[in-house]
Amino acid sequence: MDTKLFARIGAGAFAAIALTMSLLQLREERPEPLPEVITVWEPDGDPLPAQLRACGAMGELALSSPDCRAAWAEKRRRFLGVDNDGGIPASEPAVDALAAPIPSSEPQPAKGQ
Repeated sequence: MDTKLFARIGAGAFAAIALTMSLLQLREERPEPLPEVITVWEPDGDPLPAQLRACGAMGELALSSPDCRAAWAEKRRRFLGVDNDGGIPASEPAVDALAAPIPSSEPQPAKGQ
């Protein structure tokens, strides 16, 4: 037998299988699409979650923002349940930046000399 005959038989079989699979696929019932779910956000009057999301989106710039620092302090106060009656106000940092020692990049003399 000739190899061209085998190639023609193989191509015909492939075409028949492809046609059969296509017809079977078209006969299947398609599932009904799920109803679209619409989520409506209703703010509860508390701006803190929105402020925290905005600070999170700012990245490292949020570290120098006084609004973000105040929002984080308020979140800590709420989470820990600490009343800030007689301590340091939540909006002020615990350590004054000017009172903290500033490391020097100059070489220090060796001790004992």
